[in-house]
Amino acid sequence: MAAAAAAVAVAVVAAAVAVSQVATRDRVGLGWRGELAAGILSNLAHIDVLEVIADDYYGAARARIAALRSLARQVPVSLHGVGMGLASTMPADPRRLHAMARLMKEVPAESWSEHLCFVRAGGIEIGHLAAPPRTPCSAAGAIANIALATRIVGSAPLMENIATLVQPPGSTLDEAEWLARIIHGAQVPLLLDLHNLYANAVNFGHDPEQLLQRLPLERVGAVHLSGGHWIAAPDGGQRLLDDHLHDVPSAVFDLLTVLARHAPQPLTVIVERDGNYPSFEHVLGQLEWARAALRAGRSA
Repeated sequence: MAAAAAAVAVAVVAAAVAVSQVATRDRVGLGWRGELAAGILSNLAHIDVLEVIADDYYGAARARIAALRSLARQVPVSLHGVGMGLASTMPADPRRLHAMARLMKEVPAESWSEHLCFVRAGGIEIGHLAAPPRTPCSAAGAIANIALATRIVGSAPLMENIATLVQPPGSTLDEAEWLARIIHGAQVPLLLDLHNLYANAVNFGHDPEQLLQRLPLERVGAVHLSGGHWIAAPDGGQRLLDDHLHDVPSAVFDLLTVLARHAPQPLTVIVERDGNYPSFEHVLGQLEWARAALRAGRSA
């Protein structure tokens, strides 16, 4: 047990050193999607970093892995997992962790990340990134799974907050308390999705900026920006759905400015788009808006 704990501690320190060496300045990049490939490859000078969905490459053919390696030689690449379900009292699936470990060895990715959610229970895949009850028990389960993931993959993940349309039943901690408990307990960086934070705040009657400032901003290693749309709620009101099909709203760029004002460390910002694609010039405009928001926060 002592040897395993020491191995985890070494991996966490190594990951922190690697991130600090890579991210010496604010960077703005994009989530890699096949539909955006032509625009991305034609505009690499305007893109600081790319984030690749790791699950798309688990068990991929050699040619696809070689193509990803080639991409990583042209622009820094990070790997983003979507199916591990680390925020669970159930142990993480070692097969998925070993798949990420292999991919990290095959591709010179600078970092990897996952979500603070669960995606399966009792052997049933729910097909959704779901928020577990925010309790000390689920936080402890997440911390244990992150330690296991760190040990198998060989580096610590950045962990992302998720959006939810319903408050997790049975919760005894609020979102900020629960996130902070995990990030500090696991000693990992936070991948702060600002649209997820914004959606959760407005959906449940909280002030987004106040929620932001209650998070461990000194632990933020990367940022996600995306958009969504309003849907009808059962109570007759509306809820903001995070769908990655729309532009980043101005309120979320404002939160990025606040973050840049309060977080002294370099930030890597990724704009996510999963469909309803506009022209690539418009996509580049979203990246420039993110850069302007960062500059405004730093200058303040």
